[in-house]
Amino acid sequence: MLRIYSGQNGHLAPVENLQQPQDRVALWLDLLNPTGDEVKQVEAHLGVNIPTRDEMAEIELSDRLYREDGAAFMTMTAVTNMETEDAVKVPVSFILKGKTLVTVRHGDSKPFATYTARVQREGAEPCTSGEMAMVGLIEAIIDRTADALERIGDEVDAISQEVFRNKSKSATKKTRDLQSLIEQIGRKGDLLTKIRESLVSIARLAAYHSAVETGPVKSGKELRQRIRLVQRDATSLGDHAIFLSGKITFLLDATLGLINLEQSQIIKIFSVAAVVFLPPTLVASIYGMNFDYMPELHWLLGYPWALGLMVLSALLPFVYFKRRGWL
Repeated sequence: MLRIYSGQNGHLAPVENLQQPQDRVALWLDLLNPTGDEVKQVEAHLGVNIPTRDEMAEIELSDRLYREDGAAFMTMTAVTNMETEDAVKVPVSFILKGKTLVTVRHGDSKPFATYTARVQREGAEPCTSGEMAMVGLIEAIIDRTADALERIGDEVDAISQEVFRNKSKSATKKTRDLQSLIEQIGRKGDLLTKIRESLVSIARLAAYHSAVETGPVKSGKELRQRIRLVQRDATSLGDHAIFLSGKITFLLDATLGLINLEQSQIIKIFSVAAVVFLPPTLVASIYGMNFDYMPELHWLLGYPWALGLMVLSALLPFVYFKRRGWL
């Protein structure tokens, strides 16, 4: 899908095709899951080669940030569906040539829709170049990422309370609950890893854009300030994501420790029970022997004596363990 926006009264306005704005420059060409014909149309219009999805996914910095044919190519990693358990990393490329911005993405990202709706509203901030559109889009991505980190932080706090304030009396149920919490912690950790990767790529993109002049004229002071703010925001959010990752690691270790503790308690109970019933078993084994001469066999009080001896031999270890604090 190809969406085209041109400048109109200092703002972005959608147009049907590249030939329609005869007196205006197309400021933003948005390629979402583009077809081959749409890619060729944009390449012919700007005289650049649009990177393929595989090229956009390259991890080398030189393949993500470079200049070619008078245009600056900058690729970052975005995270879609951050509010669900199906978050996906998708590469997003920004191509700046002159006053025109081309965005190439192979996954729908809500910040793009948010920025597009906001910039077309009455009284919206001005947008007179593709560079301003790019900065506005990255700011929208940063805002959404900050919201996601805030939500993850609240969810991690809720998980922490469940881990350390679980009052379940049933050891089996408590272990089952803790295992469920491990799954939740793992999902949060996976999402944080993706968000951190996205923030690092945004910081690199902003640093590259600040260091290399990408437009026909030097960026205005206000725009340069916004780019620096984007870089600082990405760095600070990355630090916050690292803090949350550390907290998640601690919760994971604590949860595993609690599960091991519960299992150790169960094993200890079985061990104590085995020791407690061992003396009565010994007494019963002795009096179960088939010897001809056993005085207690013909004794009137032999049976209650054997029962009392078994009970006493069971109580003594129990009382000893209780006093030592093993129970």
